[in-house]
Amino acid sequence: MGDLMTTPKSMKQAISTSIRSTLLELGSATKAELSEALDISFPTISKFLGQMGKEGEVLELGQDDSSGGRRAKRYAYNPEYSLGLAVFLEKSATHYALFNCAGKVKEQGTEASVLTGNSIELLEALITGCLEKHPKISSLSIGVPGAINNGRVIYIPDYGQLQDFDLKTHLEKRFSMPTAVENDMNAAVLGYHRHQGMSAEQSLVYIYLGQNGPGAGIMVNGDVVRGSTFFSGEISLIPQYDQANFWQALEQKNRNDALGRMVASISAILNPHQIIFSYEDISQSELKEITEASSQFIPSEHLPELISSDWKQDYLHGLKSLGLRLMLNPN
Repeated sequence: MGDLMTTPKSMKQAISTSIRSTLLELGSATKAELSEALDISFPTISKFLGQMGKEGEVLELGQDDSSGGRRAKRYAYNPEYSLGLAVFLEKSATHYALFNCAGKVKEQGTEASVLTGNSIELLEALITGCLEKHPKISSLSIGVPGAINNGRVIYIPDYGQLQDFDLKTHLEKRFSMPTAVENDMNAAVLGYHRHQGMSAEQSLVYIYLGQNGPGAGIMVNGDVVRGSTFFSGEISLIPQYDQANFWQALEQKNRNDALGRMVASISAILNPHQIIFSYEDISQSELKEITEASSQFIPSEHLPELISSDWKQDYLHGLKSLGLRLMLNPN
């Protein structure tokens, strides 16, 4: 069984999670193929598939063509068995998406911002409305424009009601389902990395100028960098001029010079493969100007590739990734 936990309950959870993940990855498999792929005995696979089939989680597709002997049944995971709900909070609006176990978006929409009023009650009302329409929702993934420490909002200066609030625990108790709460930029860099199918060795920094000031998501060797106090990526506070931090410089100084200095600073410290901007923030022509500005400080051969991307979609991909992980391993 390899690294599977040895207690019966955790063993069952690990086997179920492995079967879900493998069936979704392969598309379909026979019992023998699952047994070989997971190094789990044929009788154990049979037992779990039988139970998951009764619950509608696994579908029986029929029998393989035989080359002689008994024909093997083929199984697939039911992508509609449960749904995930991703919600991300912005100053101007609240966006949400429902997706199935295969990551396919089934519905998405935009509501009034929950950040403009009683944030927690408004967010609960939105989730409740989605649950009433879609009772198969089994996981929540929430994106927040603030620093997050294991589900607790630890830095969100514009929205006092959420400051120091354990949103993850609150929502898990309120809705009785696993919940992920993530910083917006950490979710975006994770989503970009996963959606682009990039290798773990590639390091990325995703910069968004945003409605609440600039922020960054940092990924090094495939891992999101959170920092010792979960404060990494708060680049709005980085000093750039004698009396101006990055956020102030964007408003008071030459914008592309400020961005060029930020690219140079990140390049000198992290030397990432790419720095990604939202295409809503930065045009293609501006990317060239920023590269020229940063090359005044850093030799061009050491500068990263500058990319513009669809921030909202990358953000959604990141929240989907977190939600799918909870759906496949709900315990």
